Amino acid sequence: MTQLTREQQIAALEKDWAENPRWALVKRGYSAADVVRLRGSMQPEYTLAKNGAEKLWAKVNGGAKKGYVNAFGAITAGQAMQQAKAGLEAVYLSGWQVAADGNTSETMYPDQSLYAYDSVPTMVRRINNTFKRADEIQWGRGINPGDAGFVDYFLPIVADAEAGFGGVLNAFELMKNMIASGAAGVHFEDQLAAVKKCGHMGGKVLVPTREAVEKLIAARFAADVMGVPTIVLARTDAEAANLLTSDCDANDQPFVTGERTQEGFYRVKNGLEQAISRGVAYAPYADLVWCETGVPDIGFAREFAQAVHAACPGKLLSYNCSPSFNWKKNLNDSQIASFQEDLSALGYKYQFITLAGIHINWYNTFQFANAYANGEGMKHYTEMVQEPEFAAREKGYTFVSHQQEVGAGYFDDVTTVIQGGSSSVKALTGSTEEEQFH
Repeated sequence: MTQLTREQQIAALEKDWAENPRWALVKRGYSAADVVRLRGSMQPEYTLAKNGAEKLWAKVNGGAKKGYVNAFGAITAGQAMQQAKAGLEAVYLSGWQVAADGNTSETMYPDQSLYAYDSVPTMVRRINNTFKRADEIQWGRGINPGDAGFVDYFLPIVADAEAGFGGVLNAFELMKNMIASGAAGVHFEDQLAAVKKCGHMGGKVLVPTREAVEKLIAARFAADVMGVPTIVLARTDAEAANLLTSDCDANDQPFVTGERTQEGFYRVKNGLEQAISRGVAYAPYADLVWCETGVPDIGFAREFAQAVHAACPGKLLSYNCSPSFNWKKNLNDSQIASFQEDLSALGYKYQFITLAGIHINWYNTFQFANAYANGEGMKHYTEMVQEPEFAAREKGYTFVSHQQEVGAGYFDDVTTVIQGGSSSVKALTGSTEEEQFH
């Protein structure tokens, strides 16, 4: 393999940044020489991350079926696989959900960055491993891209990096870990990592605008060092956050009230104007900009979008259609039905329900457990689970055959190959699934 010289690598990178439309709206703040100097002599390939980023970028730039990508948070890898089967075009991976029920600390936390920092990258890797297995099973059955029933399992994953779990170096290393695990996009927020909160909690503390920008630069730099066009999303919590660590940044000074808290934080005037000031500041360094809000408000979304687009025309936006909103208390049925279309028209091309996966999981588990505990036993399993599963087959649902879904047939095939073409220990032969579900 021919290795490019440093000078050739620098020239190639400079040419890509200058000519590739992908980077037309991106500002970096460092040079191609910086990237090449710090990437090492051998450049590994990060295929899942690279393909996912390219796929997601195409989707948010007009390639999505609806004209925008609508995703929701997966709580397990199997749940992400079902999203692919059902026809969604991307997966969201929520730090809130990982904190609650999927972290490497193996306990339950609120969304306050209390879990181990490797938890989200670990879940990204688990999801991609499940996608890979599902694809192997499908390919082993002779189903090819373009065939009826073919599923593109490798959905791009947008992962939550919280506030970076520290400073710019923490953000840099976390981004590298996300990419190595196969994330297509990663978002960073502008809260103080030490006291980070869910966007719909109180007590949020902002860092100075410049510090937040530097974390975005760190994320982009990590992606460039790894040679992957990862989607960088910038989130601001400035609509609700009314505390700030320092008044050193000129961009923040118009909102500083002069009051201090017992911890030494500065009180600031939260709201639309503060959110706009930060969205505009982040836009050159991010691929998509997201303002966390307290209610589903198209008017607010419009004003924010117009301000960002006035400063950075064409910048893509993202929106959290959160379960923390009481939707019917804020909107009527017609407004709810058109909400995502209305957002898309304003430039919000990646929309997601952060916590849908955990709500689906916990609610449906409770409903069945309640009936099973207090009712007529197996009657409730057949009525609430098995018969609806049978009915969902016509939509492409296949987990009725749960042994095959997780790879029993695939590993039967592996066994047969290893044993020279025949085997008496195949798992599906003689199984209840083979006898009763076909």
